[in-house]
Amino acid sequence: MTRVRASEEQPAGLSRRQILIGGGASAGLLVAWALWPRSYAPNLNAAEGEQVMNGFLKIGRDGQVVVVVPQAELGQGVYTLLPQILVDELGADWRTVAVQPAPINPIYANTLLAGQWLGEEMPTLIGKAGDWAVRQYAIRNNMMLTGGSTSVRMFAGSYREAGAAARILLCKAAAARWDVDWEACETKDGFVILGDQRLRFGELAAEAAEYDVPQDLPLRPKSEDDLVGRDLPRLDVPSKIDGSANYAADIRLPDMVYASIRQGPIGNVRLKSVNEAEAKKVAGFLKIIRHERWVAVTGTNWWAANKALDLLDPLFTVEGRLIDNSFISQSLEAALDGAQGERFVHEGDLESIFAGAQIAASEYQVAPALHLAMEPMAATARVHEGEAELWLPSQAPAFARAAVARALGLAESSVVIYPMLAGGSFGRKMEADAAVQAAIIAQEMNRPVQLLWSRAEDIIHDRPRPPAHARLEAKLGRGGFIEGWSAKIAVPSALSELWKRVADGVLPHEARESTGATAERAAISGLVPPYHMGALAIDHYPVDVGLPSGLWRGNADHYAAFFNECFVDELAKIAGIEPMSFRMQMLGGHPRLAHCLSTAAALGGWQGGIAGSGQGIACHSMGGSHIAVVVEANLKGNKLSVGRMVAAVDCGTLVNPDIARQQIEGGLIFGLASAMGATTPYRRGMPRKMRLGDLKLPLLADVGDITVEFIRSREEAGGVGEIGVPAVAPAMANALFTITGERFRTLPLLGER
Repeated sequence: MTRVRASEEQPAGLSRRQILIGGGASAGLLVAWALWPRSYAPNLNAAEGEQVMNGFLKIGRDGQVVVVVPQAELGQGVYTLLPQILVDELGADWRTVAVQPAPINPIYANTLLAGQWLGEEMPTLIGKAGDWAVRQYAIRNNMMLTGGSTSVRMFAGSYREAGAAARILLCKAAAARWDVDWEACETKDGFVILGDQRLRFGELAAEAAEYDVPQDLPLRPKSEDDLVGRDLPRLDVPSKIDGSANYAADIRLPDMVYASIRQGPIGNVRLKSVNEAEAKKVAGFLKIIRHERWVAVTGTNWWAANKALDLLDPLFTVEGRLIDNSFISQSLEAALDGAQGERFVHEGDLESIFAGAQIAASEYQVAPALHLAMEPMAATARVHEGEAELWLPSQAPAFARAAVARALGLAESSVVIYPMLAGGSFGRKMEADAAVQAAIIAQEMNRPVQLLWSRAEDIIHDRPRPPAHARLEAKLGRGGFIEGWSAKIAVPSALSELWKRVADGVLPHEARESTGATAERAAISGLVPPYHMGALAIDHYPVDVGLPSGLWRGNADHYAAFFNECFVDELAKIAGIEPMSFRMQMLGGHPRLAHCLSTAAALGGWQGGIAGSGQGIACHSMGGSHIAVVVEANLKGNKLSVGRMVAAVDCGTLVNPDIARQQIEGGLIFGLASAMGATTPYRRGMPRKMRLGDLKLPLLADVGDITVEFIRSREEAGGVGEIGVPAVAPAMANALFTITGERFRTLPLLGER
């Protein structure tokens, strides 16, 4: 059995796989982990006049309430949503609230997302013991992760409890002054109140911190004054409007220089040669930084660095085949025809249902989709006297810190990460490429360095949503019910690739190659249809297509919804049943999704999918949320546009309905982008399109009216950031069928036409 020593920090070099080596019995792991520390203290800095109340809250003497948020603000509104929950329970005045990003600490681990990532990686454990092991691994490895629409679902309870704990402490401090029982006090608008007596939070905070919190926290009863459920103004918007909000490229440090970088084509790349003479002629040029796999130029400004880099004309050698579209397609098809698939879902006797029956079948393909965040990869670094400081946007700051420490040969305790606002991400900023490069360049320059990737570099070395090829088959029975359903999908194991890059520091081509034969459940997320059917089988065929892949907004659910909802529409046509009714008759076990479907159809003026209507419908469930979308599409020549999109959404309890609406609307536009473009062909290891204007992204003129209707629900909050994406593309494809009579089975829908 592998033994784990007791320590305040994780033993060096200990990986999750090493934890599972030997024995095979859960008891061994549980005993070993029992030696680890079980509680962690906040490591917040307090400015003069500030009092740390708990790991999520500080209160200033001036009455300012500072809410500490471990999740990255990527534009999704988490810097407002989590404070709104805490402040509601605390009884503070919203106008006094500020936000501070959290430092790296185990108390901020996102165990919900870690469970989705690592749940299958603990095979020696069973049931609750396995869940416990995943949680403990995430906590003890500081897995502070932002993604998967998990921020509110993960932390809502913690923030409510943090607000309640601080409220009780403030009431105890006030009660001691008034010589009354603390339960007689209440809080409102930043005051502790007892009848006509009022004391500000600020004047009580220091005293309050000296008291103990009761074991059972009494929470506020629901009332009409609750902040949760109200459209409170976003806390991050004013600074973004006046320009005071800081991103990685806004940092200015004394003696700082600027850097641009080239990393060559996609693959196992090594730097061969550069033309130094021409680069040195550029005004503002400072230095060429050579690395085995990339070259950077520093300058007195970024334009000079990038201009010199262009003139440097670096040459690279690539080991192995240069990626191109034909290889991607051939690899997917070969995988689907092979015998390496793993069946993750098997319900009923599908083989006997299919035996000798008339089977409906279709194939679908999805091209790799780029992230295309407005902010390219960027980081600012300062390395001095054995310590490194980095300013960067990161969805996984502890992993970024570890990557920088490895690259510089430092202890993790010698690396400080300052989390920055992110100009979008959609999963790309899970990785720390730019942070590591900036740190290496800063160490070489012995000066602070700000590294910003060019847009072309951001596209070339993106880790796109993986390409996929699916074969779906179904047996229809009487009344149009689906008696049997089979889905086989060939797609790279994007999550396994990502983990190897992020957690283990493996190079992209090595991660891709090592996971090419590894099937994963995450690759089929969303492929289990919500519809009742007699038998079901879903297989994943892992494949290495030569292109590194990563997480994307909606992840596997995006292509899963496209496959399922397009095929369901085809089955409805075969059965001779109107598409919405065909779906509704099989949704008896999913009333929330059925409610969304009927609502979207009513609001969208659904005409039944008749020829010439230009209407398409689709629905999907993920992350505890449900959506149905009706699209009215237009096709003129090779130009695709949308006249109207109507979405009915059930996301459970809404913390801030206005932010939820923003996220759904953004998701719908994102889904439209994937239907229209957001991809590039590859040739000789390079993308052929490297400008936003060439990627067929939707313009304002391409998007008509958008209507979002939220279904009132008392269920727990579900994910909001991703649910808007998956149903749009299949609804668009189904709409185009009513216009052309042709089935569109690829994404983007018009391909390269």
